[in-house]
Amino acid sequence: MVGITGREVNEALAEGPEVVSELIGSLGAEGRREWALALHLRACGGRPDQVSALLDDLSRQELGWGTEESDRLLARLAGQDAAASGYELRGSFMTLVPIALSAAEQAPEFDRARVRALRRTAESLRAYRSGEFAGFAAIRDRMDVLLRREATAPPGRLPRHVLDDLDEYGPAMRAAHGELLAGAGVAALLGHCALLDRPRATRVWRRRAAALLAATDRGTDVVRLLLEGIAAQVEHRIDDLGEYGMNHWGLAGDPNTCLVRGLLWVALDADADWAVPLAGAVALNAGTGLGGSGGFCRSQPLATTAVAVLGACEGARAGEAAQWLGRLPKKVKNRTVNKGIVKALEAVAARAGLTPSMLRERGIATLGLDGRGIREVPLGAYTAELAVREPGAVALSFRGPEGRLLKAAPKEVREARGEEWKEVRAGLRELKALVAAERSRLEEHLAAGTVWPAEDWQRYYVDHPVTGAVARALLWEVAEGEGWTAGVPERAGGGWALAGHDGTARPVGPGARLRLWHPLRAGGEEVAEWRAAVAEREERQPFKQVFREVYPLTPAELATGSYSNRFAGHVLRYGQARALMAERGWTGNHLGYFSDGYAAELVKELPAPGELPAGEGARWRARFFVEMVDEGSRGDGVARLCSTDQVRFERRTGARGAWEAVALADAPALVLSEALRDVDLFVGVASIGADPQWRDRGEDRAYDAYWESWSFGALTESAVIRRETLARLLPRTRIADRVELTDRFLRVRGELRAYRIHLGSGNVLMEPDDSYLCVVADRARDRGKVFLPFEEDGGLLSVILSKALLLAADDRITDPTITAQIRRG
Repeated sequence: MVGITGREVNEALAEGPEVVSELIGSLGAEGRREWALALHLRACGGRPDQVSALLDDLSRQELGWGTEESDRLLARLAGQDAAASGYELRGSFMTLVPIALSAAEQAPEFDRARVRALRRTAESLRAYRSGEFAGFAAIRDRMDVLLRREATAPPGRLPRHVLDDLDEYGPAMRAAHGELLAGAGVAALLGHCALLDRPRATRVWRRRAAALLAATDRGTDVVRLLLEGIAAQVEHRIDDLGEYGMNHWGLAGDPNTCLVRGLLWVALDADADWAVPLAGAVALNAGTGLGGSGGFCRSQPLATTAVAVLGACEGARAGEAAQWLGRLPKKVKNRTVNKGIVKALEAVAARAGLTPSMLRERGIATLGLDGRGIREVPLGAYTAELAVREPGAVALSFRGPEGRLLKAAPKEVREARGEEWKEVRAGLRELKALVAAERSRLEEHLAAGTVWPAEDWQRYYVDHPVTGAVARALLWEVAEGEGWTAGVPERAGGGWALAGHDGTARPVGPGARLRLWHPLRAGGEEVAEWRAAVAEREERQPFKQVFREVYPLTPAELATGSYSNRFAGHVLRYGQARALMAERGWTGNHLGYFSDGYAAELVKELPAPGELPAGEGARWRARFFVEMVDEGSRGDGVARLCSTDQVRFERRTGARGAWEAVALADAPALVLSEALRDVDLFVGVASIGADPQWRDRGEDRAYDAYWESWSFGALTESAVIRRETLARLLPRTRIADRVELTDRFLRVRGELRAYRIHLGSGNVLMEPDDSYLCVVADRARDRGKVFLPFEEDGGLLSVILSKALLLAADDRITDPTITAQIRRG
């Protein structure tokens, strides 16, 4: 077929549509198809009204369309090389689509993926533009009939709609596994998988899938490799049409998303050892936000399906599934997916007769580490040693033929053992991720007040090759009968004891109960003794425990009753605050210059005590309110600054009850304290008052009064802890005779002037006139070997100490931006 050129179309249309209609009517079927293709291309490029009547007439005729011609028409409407944009398609749907649909109906085979994409647009238009055209529903119904037509494919080839080319995933899998995909039974299995358009598969669907898998040549390999492909698929622009007829970003188009959903359920029933890790990997990749963060995940359908599959795991796989379900919320921020994670974890735990906490701890992997926390990997003449040490530090080292320990990989290993070296590095990354997850999990238990029987505590915590390195660096409490005694775990004969700060030790008997020590439950004297002991021994903890801030109710909060204004009225850098909120498990709408973006509510569900059965006991959550600070619109529409407001608390009974507001006094002390600690962290780190360069921003800075009051005002609880810690650290430094602590400041006496460093913001005032000194200090500058027991306050402890060391020797400062400020006046 030669085809009609654009010039011929223009010349014919110049004589009038009636002339073109008469011309087309004089032609046979082939000639009419040529004109239909040419007129359709003209309509895709603009001015469809000129040819709409002609195309409508041609769409009603039997023209003997072939598959190639049908594909050409459909490809103009959806796909990478579409001639019509999504906006143009929606505006001219009734002109562009009927002729393509008529061709698909008459052709021996058609592009099902693109018809499905167009069907979603038809359904969307039917719902939102029903008053304009009644034809959208009719078009949708015709497509439904067409899609029910049995798909055909030559022997040894997949049907065209399976692993289609509307995304990068389909072509990549066909190219990588072409020979395997041509195997007997593969087309039938994948065709069945592609029918699953919902998160959960029915029993009937699963029985049919199991039968097809058994009849497929290397069926489990096909399922595994395709799932590995989607687990590694990077986000990209999908050529499939979304609900509104527009392209979108993600992992796969709708047809391939359905296919992967089916593959996930087939993997579960295949009973393979790779099924759970792959389902977890798919959930992680699909549930992660676009760009690596945020609540708009890469593929919500795939994430919800993978989570549902993990939630259906039973028996020996339940513990491994629980591990994945526990890890996902650290990366997945989508609310819908996270709700599914909670339900899935509770379902797995309930079937096992355990609590979610107990189930997760039973499945912690050892990653090949022995009882010493070491894994040795022979690499020729060298041995790689992966190790985890207290307080959860992961290291990779190498031992040479003569027993000498090397910190870096020898050249011989890198060059001659390339593949094995890659596996070792992958193992290092996996171990670091696991240790980080265990650190977070134990901090959740600290906030929850979880209690363990001695047997479980010893087996799953202090004796575990991975978790033990974290657990042994923490402070625990033991009880047999009434009363709790605190101490650090130490080996005692064949068992364990808790060593007190005074040198005493309390054995952990078989009937004992244990929990993590929290300063909120301890008296002031005990807290001070433990802080002194940790500082004296220079022991770092996996997270801030001994030096943890506590937030008992204040008289002002008792007066307000239902809400706390303790951290209201602050101005935060929104991007930094939002990242901290997500890291600490707070979820909510984004702020920005878009609908409903001027205020948001951040919510965090506080951990239920680990010893409570799933679905029982009271659940708690905190609600933190923020508002956008209007500084004028930005190109990306995202807020730059936000202001803080109230913190409120809610309770519900069991896992499905309704949330009810409660008075602050009714919230458990741990729940209240841990929630307010998070908010204090957001303010302390993200406040504009913590920005030493804020006042140098000129007209763009604003909020000077707030900056001044926060930068040098009363100390928050975290700043009080910082002050107490500095009181212990400063006498050990070389500037001990040049510093003194006041109520809010660290005063430093230099050679040229004296300075006051605010303990809350780290900002500096110069005596005698309290002029401001802008110093952006290197946190590691000249700190020497001063031990810092924590750096979880945004690094301010290090910042203050670095500034003190710098200013104590102000006559040796060479930075002109600092010396000019010191010497002025």
